[in-house]
Formats: sequence, structure tokens, C-alpha cells
Amino acid sequence: MLAGVDYLHPIYREVNTYPHLMGDGIGGNPERLSAKDLHALAWAVVRPYFQKAQQEAIDRYKEFASSERASNRVRKIISAAYHGRIELLFVVPDFQQWGTFDPSTDELHLHKKEKTGDEDLLELAAIQTLLNGGTVYVVESGTMLDTGSLAAVFRY
Repeated sequence: MLAGVDYLHPIYREVNTYPHLMGDGIGGNPERLSAKDLHALAWAVVRPYFQKAQQEAIDRYKEFASSERASNRVRKIISAAYHGRIELLFVVPDFQQWGTFDPSTDELHLHKKEKTGDEDLLELAAIQTLLNGGTVYVVESGTMLDTGSLAAVFRY
């Protein structure tokens, strides 16, 4: 996204080779804006882009929700995340699922309370999904697609 004096935008776009430059930008002199104000203006421009992508992901989940291509079961999702099977992951940020996962055996132990050696399995799923090229969406608990704190669309 460009932030700068309006007359410079078309000049920059003419020589730009970066394929992901946003069509809209922030006009005016950004030096006069605080970081907070610049962020607010930028977010107003990019928010629809991210909302559209998330809505498309939600629609994809709904399309596959009653098939083997989607799940909201922690046991299924953790293994799939580690093995690179997750295309889209939806996770609630203020919830933890404690336990252990052994990727060599796919053995998963869930605990209601944190025990020594446990890790947050929802965080593990998000990290593994990102490391394996999947997309993670953080959604508030009131807007979760299914009951629970985790939902996924599988690649296969």
C-alpha cells in the first residue's frame, strides 16, 4: 500500500513491479501522521480485503462441513496440522487446549488443566498450519463456525 502525496501515486505505480501492491492508498503527507493514525487509515483500506478472504474461507468451510474435508475435532486437526494436511484453520485466541502430541505415533493426550510437559495444542495447530503453507484465521468465540475452539478445512 502506498502512503504519500497524491500526485506521486500514479508515478510510483507506473514503475512498480511488485504484483501485490494494493489499488488504493493513503493520500497526503504521511510524515504528518502519527503511527497510530497511519495504521488506522491503512486498516480502513485493507480491512475489506481481509474480510473478503476470511468470508471466502468461511464459505469453503461451510461447503465441506458435513464431509471428511472439514472438522472441528481437536484430535483430527492436531495430527492433520502437523502432517501438512490443513488448508484453512480457524482458531479462537482466548482459549487453550492443553495436552501432548507425539508426531511419530500420532498419539495425542488432552488435559483439562495444564500439566508438566503440556503445550497449548491450538497454538501448535496454528504454528504447524502456517509452517506447512496453510492459512490461519483468528476468530472470536462468538463468531466461531462450529461449537468449540478450532475448525479446519483439509487439503485432502
